Amino acid sequence: MNQNHLVIMAGGIGSRFWPMSTPEYPKQFIDVVGCGKSLIQLTVDRFTGICPIENCWVVTSEKYIDIVKEQLPSIPAQNILAEPEARNTAPCIAYACWKIKQRDAKANIVVTPSDALVINTEEFKRCIQIAMEFTKDSANIVTLGIKPSRPETGYGYICAAEKLEGSEIHQVESFREKPNLETAQQYLAAGNYLWNAGIFVWNVETITSAIRRYAPQIAGVMDELAPSLYTEKEGEELKRLFPTCEKISIDYAVMEKAKGIHVLPADFGWSDLGTWGSLHTQVRHDENNNAVVGENVKLFNCKNCVVHTGEEQKVVLEGLDGYIVAERNRRLLVCRLQEEQHIKEFSQE
Repeated sequence: MNQNHLVIMAGGIGSRFWPMSTPEYPKQFIDVVGCGKSLIQLTVDRFTGICPIENCWVVTSEKYIDIVKEQLPSIPAQNILAEPEARNTAPCIAYACWKIKQRDAKANIVVTPSDALVINTEEFKRCIQIAMEFTKDSANIVTLGIKPSRPETGYGYICAAEKLEGSEIHQVESFREKPNLETAQQYLAAGNYLWNAGIFVWNVETITSAIRRYAPQIAGVMDELAPSLYTEKEGEELKRLFPTCEKISIDYAVMEKAKGIHVLPADFGWSDLGTWGSLHTQVRHDENNNAVVGENVKLFNCKNCVVHTGEEQKVVLEGLDGYIVAERNRRLLVCRLQEEQHIKEFSQE
């Protein structure tokens, strides 16, 4: 019996990617890189051969349930879990893991965001399999740390300690918040700091015990919810109880407090695609460093731009340097790349 399970967190709204990503239809459901598949579809594809489809779970907002079912028809409908409201990643993960434990008490689980990009999927699979082998019969928790290619200020970091004998896995010394540029440069120079990709591996007993110990309020809510799981009362009880969970990330709730935390340094072409700038680094460029997603785009005397348009739109741009031009559903953004941190406030209606 394959006891590997996959939990995909898919409740975010991707506000920094407006207008491509909106609260009604966020970026995880969009073909961001122009490959013919959405980011969440690519996420599921990466785990082919690791987790059987009947062991794949998606935790998302109630309003995205139909989109998930449409895009991932092979995932059992009962494995698509609807959060009544967003309470950050710790309650999201707890809900999925309490459900999984009732069905498979020996489950080995990998938790991943739905909206990251991975270039080298074979190396990704190799890393995941190493981590899952390490956690399946132990009380260890493994997170994947991405070897940094630049002094990035938009990611949290993991400080790796000594490597385990005969393994690629390291103990974790500490987790660090998003740094300023000077600190990020120091991390890069030190050589033992890794980007925190938000990918976690653990067995179900380990994570439920850790939540019970380090986030007892959330565990108490899940214990109260447990008798209704897999019954007709689950939806009603979830709506009553889930919003009472502490709103906290799994990093703060568990990872920064628990013992036996390990990191596997990885290099498989990863990006969280959190901004237009990150998309610019991942999409193929023309000879003038323009990254274009869309068939009907013509550029004249443009350089260092990122352009993302619907297939039916004809777009002609001339003389732009370092701009974002994005169009979706009658919403248009023209913004300097250097000002993209303000897109969230620009797009408020």
